[in-house]
Amino acid sequence: MKMGKIDLKKEFKAFYNPTAKEVTLIDIPKMNFIMIDGQGAPESPQFAQSIEALYPIAYGIKFDKKKTDGTDYGVMPLEGLFWADDMAVFMPETADRSKWQWTLMIMQPDFITAADFNKVKEDAGKKKDNTFIKKVRFESYTEGKSVQIMHIGPYAAEGSNIQKLHHKIKEIGGKLTGRHHEIYLSDPRRAAPDKMKTVVRQPYSL
Repeated sequence: MKMGKIDLKKEFKAFYNPTAKEVTLIDIPKMNFIMIDGQGAPESPQFAQSIEALYPIAYGIKFDKKKTDGTDYGVMPLEGLFWADDMAVFMPETADRSKWQWTLMIMQPDFITAADFNKVKEDAGKKKDNTFIKKVRFESYTEGKSVQIMHIGPYAAEGSNIQKLHHKIKEIGGKLTGRHHEIYLSDPRRAAPDKMKTVVRQPYSL
């Protein structure tokens, strides 16, 4: 019997659709992702080419799965983890975006396997003239205890919400751990800057 389309955003609503009114605490379980690492500013060619390497694989896996057994689902949004050896490069007064390190990734449903990924990656590498495809990997990631909030507006205005996350962690007696995490729910090519939605998340430990 043919299944209906699986709505992963709805299934994982708590992780991908937090309120914009206040910081919320959440515990993120282990999930599978396709990932690619890099360094440089988000406006750099490497960043763009890395995104362009992820999407053919993400959609390739989706269409291959539907063709194989009829399972259909919506491709999840692009996510980014950001960090630096010297966190001063993130501070407004000392920002050096060229030294930002990042992992871009797209979550995969739990019924997608490494074998599914490897098959599609090989095909994508043959069809697309993008050497960054070779760098994409399939990996599980457990974020654990985190605070998050929905940011509505341009990326450059996230600062106040990031401060809210850090304040909340301090308020509950926690320490920042892991990497700054953003989930891009809006397409900047289509959405007005003041309407864009981005989940901003920060892991912590107690």
